Amino acid sequence: MLWENEAPPTDNEEDAYLVPVKVAELPGKGMGVVAQRDISQGELVLREEPLFVVPNKVSMSPGAVLLASLATLPPRERASFYNLSYVNLPSGLTPDSDAYHEQLALAIFQTNAVSAGSRGVGVFPRMARLNHGCSRAFNVVYTWRDDEGVLVVHALKPIRAGEELLTTYTDTKRPRHIRREFLREHYGFECQCAVCSLPDDLSAKSDERLNAMSELYARFSSWQHERISGSEATATAVSIWRLGEEEGYWSERGQLAADVIHVAAAHSE
Repeated sequence: MLWENEAPPTDNEEDAYLVPVKVAELPGKGMGVVAQRDISQGELVLREEPLFVVPNKVSMSPGAVLLASLATLPPRERASFYNLSYVNLPSGLTPDSDAYHEQLALAIFQTNAVSAGSRGVGVFPRMARLNHGCSRAFNVVYTWRDDEGVLVVHALKPIRAGEELLTTYTDTKRPRHIRREFLREHYGFECQCAVCSLPDDLSAKSDERLNAMSELYARFSSWQHERISGSEATATAVSIWRLGEEEGYWSERGQLAADVIHVAAAHSE
């Protein structure tokens, strides 16, 4: 996967070369990722290796671990880490102190890092440029491939040229006020995505659908503990699917379909 700022193709690769996305300055948002052409549902738009991965268990302080990891990077890659946004940097630190450098690295890491599966938590500078959207507002999803050691981003739905690519930073089936509170605390912004910007009456209806989906998911998962039958689990999944269609919440459909197949197989249905 090539991005706009990467090396251009050779002449004989020109026909096959079409960069799908670019990083751009967006009014009121800072940096973001925008489609340069129409992108199809399911299309791979990013494949990225981590700058570094911090294991789940470390023997040094988190800040010291990060500085040690950053020291191993070439200057350009190290700069890509420090160019990322951050929140919650403690006040009162001076830039010439060791504590400042540790806390700055920690703030950037906590704002931008995502799971790298069994390996720990990693930083992916390109993926980190994806801004957030709630519920049906986000249009791409990311997945860590442990066997390959890469993070991939796929289009959840068709994306038009010029449209911003959005992922999600949290469980967006929660009510708007809870989503916004979480995003303010952990990422330092007031969400103004298409769903959070709905008029209060429409937002309330959206929250009702999302809450109903959460309750249905809890009921569906109780099948594993034999609290509901296979037919009840399947009917519950159908209800989740219909609500998701009404809300435009598609991101969990693949897993839901796989789970229903598992239920049917267990009951030979």
